[in-house]
Amino acid sequence: MQHRDIIIIDKILSEIKIALEMLGNTDLPAFLDDEKLKRAVGMTVINIGELVKNISEETRMKYRDVPWKAIAGLRDIAAHKYQTLRMEDVYNTAKFDLPELNVKLKNILEKEKNG
Repeated sequence: MQHRDIIIIDKILSEIKIALEMLGNTDLPAFLDDEKLKRAVGMTVINIGELVKNISEETRMKYRDVPWKAIAGLRDIAAHKYQTLRMEDVYNTAKFDLPELNVKLKNILEKEKNG
């Protein structure tokens, strides 16, 4: 794995941590009522997608269990079609997908460090 990919994955992990801390134990109705939280988590999802786009093809192919394309695709929708973005999708991504992605990325870094 390229050193650059390790740096990017570290940044993604940092963004995930931020999103999860902001979200905390917020349930969907509370999330939908909190404009600042929706925008903050939405922007964090965009940041994660943008970072994913910079992961090398080599790493993407090596770790196919990570949905790289879907992550980047959600970023594109969030960034370019924000008016049609369903905040329920942003919530579900942050609440359910980001913790799973967090584990996968930490496992990747562990594998790479232990070679």
